[in-house]
Amino acid sequence: MADVFELDEELDPQVEPSSSIQTERIVPGTPTSSISLTPPKNFSPVCGNIYRSSFPTIENFEFLKRINLKSVICLIPEDYPEENREFLEEQHIQFFQVGLSGNKEPFVKIKPQLIEQALKIVLNPENHPILIHCNRGKHRTGCLSGCIRKLQKWSLTMIFDEYRKFAAPKERALDQQFIEMFDDTEVEKMAIENKWLPIEW
Repeated sequence: MADVFELDEELDPQVEPSSSIQTERIVPGTPTSSISLTPPKNFSPVCGNIYRSSFPTIENFEFLKRINLKSVICLIPEDYPEENREFLEEQHIQFFQVGLSGNKEPFVKIKPQLIEQALKIVLNPENHPILIHCNRGKHRTGCLSGCIRKLQKWSLTMIFDEYRKFAAPKERALDQQFIEMFDDTEVEKMAIENKWLPIEW
């Protein structure tokens, strides 16, 4: 992955894939042929046909084929790598990009209207199965996932516990503050009117 995708999280340690998603080998036909399925770092189901992860690389493409994605939403503003675009086109996966600036002291903050835009994409069943990703699948993805949990009526304690599980040891107080203060009234109203809520587990 090009260095441009390490802008604000380059010091974060790599996080092992979710314990529920294991790297495996599938033997399709002959004893000598095998395909290695490697999920992106921090890959995990959110709920239903919504998934989250770090930035997918070429080694993750075979795995992504197997979950039959219909859409991918990228939460970073930089240009998407050509090899990723080609993969999505080959697999007929639609691509969305809502570029968020990660929450950082003192002046850089995620814009709520961009989270609203991303939620409208992610909640729409016509875009499912969908993968949400940023660079490391921690902060921006964590904020969006936290806002999904608010729409699911999770308690803040549960939301923050999940956020910390993915963001540790680089948790950001500003991220948690953003999730707590995010006003989901308009998104919730729109989602209910379109029968996008409740989200099927």
